[in-house]
Amino acid sequence: MQRSRIAVAGSSGLIGTALVRSLTADGHEVVRLVRRPPRAPDEVEWDPKRQYVDTAGLAGCDALVNLAGAGIGDHRWTAAYKQEIRDSRVLGTAALADAVASLDEPPRVFLSGSAIGFYGDTGDRAVDESAPPGDGFLPSMVVQWEEAAAAAEEAGIRTVFARSGLVVAREGGAWGRLFPLFRAGLGGRLGDGRQYWSFIALHDEVAALRHLLDTGELSGPVNLTAPHPVTNREVTEAMARVLRRPAVFPVPAPVLRAALGEMSREILTSQRVLPTRLLESGFAFAFPGVEDAVRSALT
Repeated sequence: MQRSRIAVAGSSGLIGTALVRSLTADGHEVVRLVRRPPRAPDEVEWDPKRQYVDTAGLAGCDALVNLAGAGIGDHRWTAAYKQEIRDSRVLGTAALADAVASLDEPPRVFLSGSAIGFYGDTGDRAVDESAPPGDGFLPSMVVQWEEAAAAAEEAGIRTVFARSGLVVAREGGAWGRLFPLFRAGLGGRLGDGRQYWSFIALHDEVAALRHLLDTGELSGPVNLTAPHPVTNREVTEAMARVLRRPAVFPVPAPVLRAALGEMSREILTSQRVLPTRLLESGFAFAFPGVEDAVRSALT
């Protein structure tokens, strides 16, 4: 992409921080959407719950990247927090889609975050973007999340949904919680360890997002996962090898359910998701294997 003006919602999160760092390092002008009055020239105010976006601040943007949303694993899944997970994504996406659709000169691309939670539990069955949604809270939420971008699509803006897998990073996310446990020698498989985890290194996640921005023929859902999903048992073995620590403390499924409630289903769910469209569009992974991805998170 030539030097561009790119707006980013969710710029303070794990992926947003890394993406903004990458874009600015390459000379792009980044506009950060913030949920408070702006304090710097590169900030634009928005409020997802009130469906408010200061559209004047988006003028001249070539792209809008939406990575905003309450953390899936930040709290126990009470009814209220499930509503927060849903509203933060659906209302936020709708507000941004309406905002760009209203501009006289809208951005060329609206890149909206999504998740492989769309597919639900796939067991041992490999799925790609051609698969239908699964059943349960996360699949239904992701469907609504993507549908909320309708205004941008109807306005003729190229709209892409980045269905991200588990991001391998030390700084945050689900994987960020694993590193301290394994370093302390307290790591182990979760449940029976046979559930598939579709992962992606943070480096590849950022590179893939930039690839989606740059690749004009891509629209609709694109899976952001490494090409070879692995089981939780294989993740455990890789973490133990890289960190040179034993991994002998398995957490049985009943213990996870007692500790985490409904959210434990997502940890025990098997998702074997393939990045078919990403690979077909010419994207090359720097860290395709789980051990490679874990090592990359430590550099």
